[in-house]
Amino acid sequence: MIISVSRRTDIPAIYSDWFFNRIKEGYVLVRNPINTNRVSKVSLSPEVVDGIVFWTKNPAPMLNRLDELKSYPFYFQFTLNAYERDIECGIPYKSEIVIPAFQRLSDKIGAERVLWRYDPILISPKYTVDYHAEYFNKLAYRLKDYTNICTISFLDTYTNTKKNLEGLQVQLFNNEQKMRTAALLARIAHGYGLKIKACSEDIDLTSAGIEPSQCIDKALMEKIVGYSLKINKDRAQRPACGCAESIDIGTYGTCTGGCKYCYADRKRLKRPPYDPDSALLCDMLKETDIGTERKMRSQKILRAPSFFYDEDMT
Repeated sequence: MIISVSRRTDIPAIYSDWFFNRIKEGYVLVRNPINTNRVSKVSLSPEVVDGIVFWTKNPAPMLNRLDELKSYPFYFQFTLNAYERDIECGIPYKSEIVIPAFQRLSDKIGAERVLWRYDPILISPKYTVDYHAEYFNKLAYRLKDYTNICTISFLDTYTNTKKNLEGLQVQLFNNEQKMRTAALLARIAHGYGLKIKACSEDIDLTSAGIEPSQCIDKALMEKIVGYSLKINKDRAQRPACGCAESIDIGTYGTCTGGCKYCYADRKRLKRPPYDPDSALLCDMLKETDIGTERKMRSQKILRAPSFFYDEDMT
């Protein structure tokens, strides 16, 4: 099984101590975000975890501890946008902290395992298409030797994001604008030798040179682990999502990034203080909780035994 760390919050940037403690203990408890009295025990044993996908805007707190993950195949989805603090108010300065962290991570694990995300793309009187083109070009120039792929997506609005974006005069893209903007960014990316993909878009962008993305990427994980995995498409995601099945171990409402476009920044529940030694992230078990142990097994496809001897073995 693939473990997602995490679509719901930035564990590498904020909760890396908690995560490494869970790796050491070999399991994690995850509260169901809908049926909140149900808690699952998820094994983190290397025997059943086929790989880990990290999602982050700043992996700096993890960079000196990556050797603790030597038993696990993994790669990073690294979001790096051109927005200022009116949009991403809790993200460290890009030039001084985030871009150098991207480069250091790539130097440690390889460019093929650090996937750049430029998403979501939103437009406003300040953040125009020309603005995105200019700063996407600057970022691509600085990242071209440290990644192979850039994934883009366009802003999807939810109840909480509409409220958070009030006053910024954000405009929604129509399909013609999406196509034109995507083609412009694709030309820039291709100019630096970067492949470009689109995440969960219901418009076909292949004519602009952009393939659909699989952020939990079965093929990439198979390449990293060196064997085939029997993993299906994740039916719990949006229809346009191409991700493979995974188990997410994050908790909504715990990210301090403050990004105003973020769908995961739901109304904050009353939570206990963060405890890096807790089995639950920013949470604790209650008497009314119902616990279950998630059935886990590796999805590795074993080779069938051969009926023929290799000539070199006779």
